[in-house]
Parts: sequence; structure tokens; C-alpha cells
Amino acid sequence: MPVRILIAEDETIIRLDLRDLLERSGFEVCAEAKDGEEAVELARSERPDLAILDVKMPRLDGIEAARRMLEERPLPIVMLTAYGQGELVARAVEAGVFGYLVKPFREQDLLPAIETARARHEELSALRDEAESLAEALAARKAIERAKGLLMEKEGLSEPDAFARLRKASQLSGRPLKVVAEALIATFAKE
Repeated sequence: MPVRILIAEDETIIRLDLRDLLERSGFEVCAEAKDGEEAVELARSERPDLAILDVKMPRLDGIEAARRMLEERPLPIVMLTAYGQGELVARAVEAGVFGYLVKPFREQDLLPAIETARARHEELSALRDEAESLAEALAARKAIERAKGLLMEKEGLSEPDAFARLRKASQLSGRPLKVVAEALIATFAKE
């Protein structure tokens, strides 16, 4: 399936040229916005795969629009601007933007910026998933260790015996070891 792109650009001629360039390159332009507020609304309703936003737009600038979009749903964003000021670039990076192009841009500039933004977004998503998985594993480990400690203290079991009891309860109930451990902790907390 083609990559679905949202374009937000207040200058009609640039927006039409950008649409034409993207469609000729095999992308699908799923929405076009004339200002930042409209871009945020369209990102919410159309759920594009990528957004290309002009920095200077009416009602809401592109950097703030990008920040709002990213608060709701991570997606790669490329900023377009006629200004190459360091302060704008820093604000865009701080907002979470993955690409930045200065106008006038050429097709050979835009397409690599899109691919780079998509690749960096995928890397960040993979890192977030890995961090989340590690956090879940750590939380499970902490609950299991706490439950083992409680069984050792309250039931006078050795560590291997406490773990064996947790594992057996998990197998018999068909519930994950973490869930069994949390239930045991909750039970002992009521006593």
C-alpha cells in the first residue's frame, strides 16, 4: 500500500506542487491543510503515515501543530520552511520532528527526507517497544520476587520451594506467573 501523507501548507501553489511531486513518486496524499489547526484535525481523522508541515502557517504554526499531533499519535513529520534559522530547527527537533527542509526544495531533496524521517521513526518505535517490554519484564520480576519473599516469610518456605509453589499455582490456574504473584501479594496485604 502506498504511504499516506498529510500536507499542511498555506501557500496553494506550493501545496499543489508538493501534492503532484508526491503522487508522481508513488505516495498517496490523504489530506491537505491550509493552516496548523486544520492539520491537527486532519491528522486525527485521516491517520496519515507521515505529515509534511510548513513552519509558518496561520492559526497555529507547523511546529506547534507537530507537537500536538505527536502527543496524540507518533508519526514521522517533515517540516518545510523558507527559513533556515537555528532556533526554528531546534524547536522542530524538540517537538519530535524527524526531517527539516528549506524551501525551495527539489524532488531529490524531499524524497530522501521522507525516507529518513520514516526510518528514524521506525527506529524510535522499536526502541519504545523494547523499553516497554523491558519495563514489563522488570515489573513482573519485582512482583514475583515480592511474592516469593512473602511465602518465605509467612509460610517458612525456602526460596526454591516458594518459587515452585508460585509456578504450580500459575500452571493450575492457567494465569501468568506475574498475575499469580500480584494476587498473592494482594491476599497477604489484606491479612
